[in-house]
Amino acid sequence: MADLIFQDWGLIDYEEALAKQTALIEKVQEENLPGYLIFCTHSPVVTLGRATKEGDVFNWQGKVVEVSRGGRATYHGPSQLIVYPILNLTQQRKGRRDREVVGFLRVFEDSIVEVLRSYGIEAQGRSVQKSSVNESEADETGVWVGPKKLASLGIGVRRWVTYHGAAINLKFDPKAFVGMNPCGFSTDTMISLEQILNEPVDVNLFKERLKNKLLQAL
Repeated sequence: MADLIFQDWGLIDYEEALAKQTALIEKVQEENLPGYLIFCTHSPVVTLGRATKEGDVFNWQGKVVEVSRGGRATYHGPSQLIVYPILNLTQQRKGRRDREVVGFLRVFEDSIVEVLRSYGIEAQGRSVQKSSVNESEADETGVWVGPKKLASLGIGVRRWVTYHGAAINLKFDPKAFVGMNPCGFSTDTMISLEQILNEPVDVNLFKERLKNKLLQAL
């Protein structure tokens, strides 16, 4: 498969980033491109996935956006690295396409796990652990370190091109996740890489490691 095109959008408004993802989806479909790997970060916003339940957001004071990805309410903010793979699954045809979506999720999640291992952290991916997901339950999809959730994953697929992606907690922000139950869990379930390492995180180093791993794996 040809290489994905990497872009770093830096700090960008969530809705602007969503519009840019939509434009890239159309470009990938029209030109049959392999796809794009996007890194960025957002000002604080809570997005509501298709499985969001009443009470998931109860005292959040910022922007709220409804989106088409799976999963429940998720926080995005400047303390995170946001990753959006716009991947053309039709160029990875190896059988049924639903299996290709499962395979993509596992590779995506495992890449994050492997980068964390380079920091001496043993993490576990919990996406697609069941043949079917009961979205009325708390959403475990993502990357966990023991009982704490470090990264949340939620994707959408439009005509076999993926979009949305992962929010990885790099820095500690006491204001993040306030007034909501992220992915259906209590706020204290979430943890950052900075808290695990007990020292500041070199964000550029993390980004370079993850970029290299994802471009190789996807």
